[in-house]
Amino acid sequence: MTPHEQQTLHKNAKAAEPANKKLFKQLKQKTPANLDQVVHELHKEAFAQIDCTTCANCCKTTSPRFLPKDIERLARLFKMSPGQFIAQYLQLDSDGDYVLQTAPCPFLAPDNLCMVYDHRPTACREYPHTNDRKFHRHFNITLHNTFICPAVFRITEKLRKIYSHNNTHPNAF
Repeated sequence: MTPHEQQTLHKNAKAAEPANKKLFKQLKQKTPANLDQVVHELHKEAFAQIDCTTCANCCKTTSPRFLPKDIERLARLFKMSPGQFIAQYLQLDSDGDYVLQTAPCPFLAPDNLCMVYDHRPTACREYPHTNDRKFHRHFNITLHNTFICPAVFRITEKLRKIYSHNNTHPNAF
């Protein structure tokens, strides 16, 4: 993602933020039975159009949370102790979670490919959480991710069209 594209995404996400907050509040109050199915279809559609390796904005701007099993797996890969891995790459955030010391991710190659892809943290494997079951648990992080991931922004835009109060979608509410 170019700096201009990133700036445009941020501007659009900021403009849509009040409507997205309203959407997620409505969906939280009355979660449609088909929400996961709808979001999964939108996820497939968005990622059929967007190649993450042309963007990698998530890897360039944010850090995943590293679980103990992630630290152990990556430490083994680099032939380090977990303590050495933590000292070299991680820090504790305000929530007490291990996150990267720097951005972009030190494991992001210049071609936007992950150098530790098969060993990447669980949070990276699950990002951007739009394909998870029980999507209603991810409204806060999804709102945050509209500023980072163009696919999440698209998914949220389409969700607003489907589940707006004025919509006649048969399963809207």
